[in-house]
Amino acid sequence: MARIVVVHGIAQQFKGPRTLHAAVAPALRDGVTAALGPAGPALDDHDIECAFYGDAFVRPGTRATAIPAYDETDVEGDYEAELLLEWWLAAARAYPQVRGPDEKSRGVVGYAATRPLTRPLVRRALDALTHAPYFARVAEPLLIFGLKQVRRYFDEPELRERVRAAVARAITADTRVLVAHSLGSVAAYELLCDEALRKAHPEWRISTLITLGSPLGLRGLIFDRLSPAPHHGTGVWPPGIERWTNIADEGDIVALVKQLAPRFGTQVQDHEVHNGVEMHSVSRYLTASTTGRAIAGALTETTS
Repeated sequence: MARIVVVHGIAQQFKGPRTLHAAVAPALRDGVTAALGPAGPALDDHDIECAFYGDAFVRPGTRATAIPAYDETDVEGDYEAELLLEWWLAAARAYPQVRGPDEKSRGVVGYAATRPLTRPLVRRALDALTHAPYFARVAEPLLIFGLKQVRRYFDEPELRERVRAAVARAITADTRVLVAHSLGSVAAYELLCDEALRKAHPEWRISTLITLGSPLGLRGLIFDRLSPAPHHGTGVWPPGIERWTNIADEGDIVALVKQLAPRFGTQVQDHEVHNGVEMHSVSRYLTASTTGRAIAGALTETTS
C-alpha cells in the first residue's frame, strides 16, 4: 500500500487517479533524486497513490466534453469576484507586465476602491491575468471554472464532503506522508483536522503534511472559512501531524500567502522555490529538491 498520497488541485475533473499517477509519480521520484541522489529512499509506483476528487465537480452520471464557454458575465459577485481580485492584485505586484486596478500603483492603492468588482473591472482582471506567467497559458473559461470550483467547495457542504471522502479513500494504514497541492491542500488539512473521521480510521498513521502552492493562508476567502474554524486568528494544528512543510513559489499567485507559520504556528516549515513560468504547476513543485528532501526526510524518520 502507498506510503505517500498526493492530493491534486483544481481543474482535474476530466482525469482520474491513474492518469494523475502517471504524471505525479515520476515527478515525485525525480524530486527525491534531485534532493538526495542515489542515497534517497527507493520509491516504486506502489509507494505513491493519487487521491482523486475532480469528478465531484461534474454532474453525477455525466462527463462533459468541454468547459462551458464562460466569460466575465459568469463570474459571480462576492466570492468569485473577490478571489479574482486577489489573483489580479498579486499578479500586478509580482509581474511588471500586469496592470492592476490602479495602473499607476499596479493595484496597491486602488485595492479598496475596487470592491466589489464591477463587470468592466472583472473584464479588466481577466485580460490582465493573460499577461501573467502560467495564467497566460490558461484559457479564460478554465480560469473562471477554477474560481467556481473554489467557491463551490466552501459553499456546497455535500460537495465538500465528497471531496474529503475521496481523499480519505486513498489513505491506508501504510500512508505516512500527505502531499497536497492548491485546493487539495485545503481538503487535506480539513480531513486531518476532522476528529470524527480520524476516530473512524484508527489505522491512520500520517505524520507528515506537505503543502504545495497552497492558498490556506488567505484571510477571509480561505483561512477564515476553514473547518474547524481558526481560534483567535490561529488555525488548528492537525492532530497527529509531527511535520508540516509548506512550499510556495514566490510568483505563485494562487498561494497568495507564502508563509503559513504566522497562521498555523511556528512548527510549519515554510520554504520558497522557483518553478519558472509554470509557478503553480504540481509537477514543478514535485520535482523541486526542496519537496523531495521533505518527502525523503519524512520517510526516513518513520522507518528509523
